[in-house]
Amino acid sequence: MTQEAELGLRDRLAQLSGVKLLRGTKLSAELERLQRQLERLRDETTDEEIWRLVKLARDDDRPYTLDYVERIFDDWFELHGDRGRMDDHAIVAGIGSLEGRTIALVGHQKGRDLKERTQRNFGMAYPEGYRKAMRTMQLAERHGFPLVTLVDTPGAYPGMLAEQHGQGGAIARSQALMLGLAVPTVAVVIGEGGSGGAVAIAVADRVLMQENAIYAVISPEGCAAILWRDGEQAPKAASAFKPDAGHCLELGVIDGIVPEPEGGAQLDHDGAASLLRESLVAHLDELADVPADELRRARRAKFRSMGVLAHV
Repeated sequence: MTQEAELGLRDRLAQLSGVKLLRGTKLSAELERLQRQLERLRDETTDEEIWRLVKLARDDDRPYTLDYVERIFDDWFELHGDRGRMDDHAIVAGIGSLEGRTIALVGHQKGRDLKERTQRNFGMAYPEGYRKAMRTMQLAERHGFPLVTLVDTPGAYPGMLAEQHGQGGAIARSQALMLGLAVPTVAVVIGEGGSGGAVAIAVADRVLMQENAIYAVISPEGCAAILWRDGEQAPKAASAFKPDAGHCLELGVIDGIVPEPEGGAQLDHDGAASLLRESLVAHLDELADVPADELRRARRAKFRSMGVLAHV
């Protein structure tokens, strides 16, 4: 872990120590999580550990969006369709209640068995899915609901039909819409955060990753195929661009890591949901009283600063 990354986490700890919640309590849980992250990141993750995390992020038994909806949100009402062409089942969207607060939610859904995975296209959305997501975002802004997004996709669907329907434009418009939202937004990568399909719904005030999730512009297999024309070199590629949560936090791509139960979320859906709920509530409480103009300004500044290298 670099000195700059450690200082960044310490600054975050210092800022949160003075933040008050609605009931006058402090962000003790969030402070404890960041302290654990600081301690864990002091030890460099090995190449073998990174590939293990890639496999954990893709584990078929990990909780998906609807598994978390069932355990975290009350009064859930799902929205369907983009009001133009079709209902893309790779994207789940709706309105629910979280600890008495009405929120809008958008998330990817992969499916459990072959029939459902085919129906949901393995979590790879068409443009219609992102248009459904944007419809939900606009609804959230109209009614002043905070927006939560759960990211879990190998990427947006790359097929010819998706391109004909305007895949690239839909992803770009979704990102632009999120940048301008006047409501608090929290995005969490709960499994795979792949390429534009992931970032289309992850331009948020707080971007988090679960402990065993991955987030990258390309899959390890895709990177290996480009660099070495050999998908079997995927572990080597993953060790090079480090898509795990610890390194994403160090790079400043995300704002925090959501812990998982011992052994991973796939072993304890209820425990993982409890930890995710706790983190969502803490961040939404932190953002609740921030003026809309400040939310937009800080959000834009955060994403515009990513990847900027200082001249020496």
